[in-house]
Amino acid sequence: MSIAADAKEMQAEIARFRHELHQEPEIGLDLPRTQEKVLKALDGLPYEITLGQSTTSVTAVLRGGAPHASEQTPTVLLRADMDGLPIQERTGVEFTSKLDGAMHACGHDLHTSMLAGAATLLSERRDQLAGDVVLMFQPGEEGFDGAGHMIREGVLDAAGRRVDAAYGMHVFSSLEPYGQFCTKSGVMMSASDGLFVTVLGAGGHGSAPHAAKDPVTAAAEMVTALQVMITRQFNMFDPVVLTVGVLQAGTKRNVIPESARFEATIRTFSEASRDRMMTAVPRLLKGIASAHGLEVDVDYRGEYPMTVTDEDETHTAENVISDMFGDSRLSRWATPISGSEDFSRVLAEVPGTFVGLSAVPRGVDHTSSPFNHSPYATFDDGVLSDGAALYAELAVSRIATLAAGS
Repeated sequence: MSIAADAKEMQAEIARFRHELHQEPEIGLDLPRTQEKVLKALDGLPYEITLGQSTTSVTAVLRGGAPHASEQTPTVLLRADMDGLPIQERTGVEFTSKLDGAMHACGHDLHTSMLAGAATLLSERRDQLAGDVVLMFQPGEEGFDGAGHMIREGVLDAAGRRVDAAYGMHVFSSLEPYGQFCTKSGVMMSASDGLFVTVLGAGGHGSAPHAAKDPVTAAAEMVTALQVMITRQFNMFDPVVLTVGVLQAGTKRNVIPESARFEATIRTFSEASRDRMMTAVPRLLKGIASAHGLEVDVDYRGEYPMTVTDEDETHTAENVISDMFGDSRLSRWATPISGSEDFSRVLAEVPGTFVGLSAVPRGVDHTSSPFNHSPYATFDDGVLSDGAALYAELAVSRIATLAAGS
C-alpha cells in the first residue's frame, strides 16, 4: 500500500493520540507528560532515542536499511513542536483541555500526533530507506526557543552527521480552506522580537499632576508614537508590525503612580528593518521620556529570526504534495505572514522548508474562523492522516534523491 493509504488506515489511532495530547497541554520547555506520551507512541519502533538535557525534547533516529550511491548516508530531519499556550479553552470540543488556563490553541498537538504517525509509517519502510531519518519532537516553541535548545544539544547531527534537509509543518485554524497545503520559498514568516518598557516618574495626587511626574501620559504617548514612527520612517513595502499587548500602571484612579510599563511584539521581514528598529525604538522612547522630564528603561530583545525556506527544498515539498494529493490541494503564498517560528533556527542552519496545512473545520468559513492562539481556535482531525503521510513521504522521497546522488 502507498504511504497515504497506510496513513488513512491509521487515522483513528492518530486522532486518539491527538486527543490525549490536547487534554493535557503543557507550556514551555518542561513537558513531562507530553514527553511520556511521545515515548509511549515510539515504544517498540526501531528508533534510537535521545532525551533533551535542558528540555523534555525527544530526538529519534531511524537507520535506513537500503544501499545508497552517495558518499555519505543521506539524512533528513522532520520536526514537530509539542507545547501549548496559557489560554483558557473555549472550543467546547469533547476532548477539551482538562487543565485550567492551558490549551493547545496553536495546533501543536496535531503536529506531534502526525509526526508520531509518520514514525510508524517510516519504520514499516525501514528496509526501503537508503538513508536515516531524524525526528525532532520539540518543546518550547511558544516563546521559549526550544529549537535553539535542541540545536545546541546536537539535534541536527543526531544521526552522526549534519542533516541534508529539514522539513516542518504547521496547521492553521483559519486563512485557507480545509485540507489546503501552503508553501512559499524565501521569507515565509517574519522575525519576532520583544520590547519591554518601564517609564519611571514620581507619584502624587491625581488632583495635582504638576506636583508629580506622571508616567502614564508619557507611556500612552509612546504607544502611539511607535505606530507613527513606523509609518514615517519605514518603507511600506518592507513592513513592520508592532503590537502592544501589555499596558500596566497604577492601583487607584486618583493616584499618579511611580511607574508605567508596556510590552510589545515587533515583527519584521528583512534584516535591514530589524536592525533599524533596534536603534530607532530606544531613540524614540528616550526622546519622549526626556521631553517629559522622565526616565525610561528600554529592553529590546532579539528573539526569533525570519523563517526563510530554501527554494529547492520548497519545490521538492510542492512536488510531493501535488503527487500525493493533487495540484488543487496546494496554495503557493505570494507574500509572507507575520507570524514567527523558531523552526527558523533550523532553516538558518540547513536547507529545508516549512509547510502550512489548513485544519479549519469542514463547513466553516476559513475567512472568519478563529485564528491560532484564540481560545476558540478549533482544528479538524480530518487532516491528521494527510499530515502524517506528508511527513513520511517527504523523508522517503528526499532520501531517495539524495541516495541516487542528486
